[in-house]
Amino acid sequence: MSEIQNEERLQKVIAQAGLASRRGAEALIVEGRVSVNGQQVKELGTKVRRSDTVAVDGVPIEGRERLVYYLLNKPRGVVTTTQDEKGRATVLDILDDVSQRVYPVGRLDYDTTGALLLTNDGTIANELMHPKSKVDKVYIAKVKGMATENDLLPLKKGVMIEGHKTQPARVSVESVDKTKKTSMVKLIIHEGKNHQVKNMLAKVGFPVEKLKREQYAFLDLVGLQPGEYRKLTNAEVSRLKAKDYKNYRRKH
Repeated sequence: MSEIQNEERLQKVIAQAGLASRRGAEALIVEGRVSVNGQQVKELGTKVRRSDTVAVDGVPIEGRERLVYYLLNKPRGVVTTTQDEKGRATVLDILDDVSQRVYPVGRLDYDTTGALLLTNDGTIANELMHPKSKVDKVYIAKVKGMATENDLLPLKKGVMIEGHKTQPARVSVESVDKTKKTSMVKLIIHEGKNHQVKNMLAKVGFPVEKLKREQYAFLDLVGLQPGEYRKLTNAEVSRLKAKDYKNYRRKH
């Protein structure tokens, strides 16, 4: 395994091989599905050397897959998982011509559309999802009710949801339809808790009817229709590796 330099944590080696995210690799180890030099290993933090043979489900890891990065405009009615016990379509079904075993970075709800990054680079995936990275996620929500900037003010300070106070959000009213009594609201957050945007807007009295993530870090959906995806450019990958997540074109 020439890709292993000196000693590295077992879960990192598995993630770098494109078999799972770092967290998923930890689960594989705990479940007893990983062996080192023919011996089952279930202890997290185990370190392996270049000369060691690591196998998952009895299949040796012979080297890292080529790292790939895709941006998907997720359509409605698709789950953000690698497989679904209910038999619903997953985001991997859309990327069915990608030979590498990629997985989504974070998640979007079944009925939420928009920007979703998929990769087999466990290191970058974990860095993007770590709270300290504070990666901006830009959402456009169609909500019930005619919202005003004052109505949304609590979101800029943080609101309590299930015992947790949300981080201050950047939020604005984009438009109001007085006839249908709905509003379009733009919300920028860097947290990623389950149903967070929907819960935040419901908290201030504006239930979400439709939700779209228009941007993830500096990655937007320009040129991508729902269900379409593209490879990231070399420059975009370099920015992710440099942890340069800002969009310099946007003024906030």
